[in-house]
Amino acid sequence: MRLRTPNSELRTVWERDPKLTTLPLTLDEVLSQVESYTPRKVLFRGERAGEISSYAAGWMASKGINVIVLDGANRFDPYMVSSFARKVLTSPEKLLKKIRIARAFTCYQMATLIEERLVSLFEQKGEMTQQQKPWVILLGLTTPFLDGDVSEREVRPLFERSLRKVEAMAAGGIPFFLFQPSASSENRPLFNKRGVGRLMDSKRTYLTRRLFQFSDLIWRISLEDQGLKVILEKKIAYGLWPLADRKNQITSTQ
Repeated sequence: MRLRTPNSELRTVWERDPKLTTLPLTLDEVLSQVESYTPRKVLFRGERAGEISSYAAGWMASKGINVIVLDGANRFDPYMVSSFARKVLTSPEKLLKKIRIARAFTCYQMATLIEERLVSLFEQKGEMTQQQKPWVILLGLTTPFLDGDVSEREVRPLFERSLRKVEAMAAGGIPFFLFQPSASSENRPLFNKRGVGRLMDSKRTYLTRRLFQFSDLIWRISLEDQGLKVILEKKIAYGLWPLADRKNQITSTQ
């Protein structure tokens, strides 16, 4: 089963009073709202998060937006961007040139990418208009922090520092899209290599909870018989996101 082009295949079905009119909404309209409204930290979690993040990067690039991808899950697929480009009759090379990718395989590498490389990059660019500011995709942000050889005591301050840096950049107008694969699909062992047999439930619970608290909007991705669904799980308390007034659901036709 293939993920169809967001611009043409994904629509939103509002779960609301049946007396009200159903409002169809494409995924590109959902993404476009981030430019105009307050939410700057949007989390998509669940199945096929890597594929959706790749398509989202292609969509952003097709709008002339520069994209930075920090991949901690090793799931970003440039071929998805090329596929998106062909569907919208655009050169794949043109889109890929607007996407910069850096991969992290350990929690220390991810923290360094966020706390040093990303911050340094924006400092070098200096003052930018909102149109010039790149959009950042954090794919599998928590995944490298689940390493069984790194204790939770060491993970917590490292993860919190990374979140504070993202918070500061988001407050400065940089949109962040977080794509987190489901726990069952992550390529991380539940047991550490020392043979202690300790489950990573405590660490996973902490990271998941903090990611939920940190995000302005949370969309849960699920794969069901009728297709791919993205369901709104959380909206920001101050309610400046026009699509979050009621529970929503994006459905991909197959």
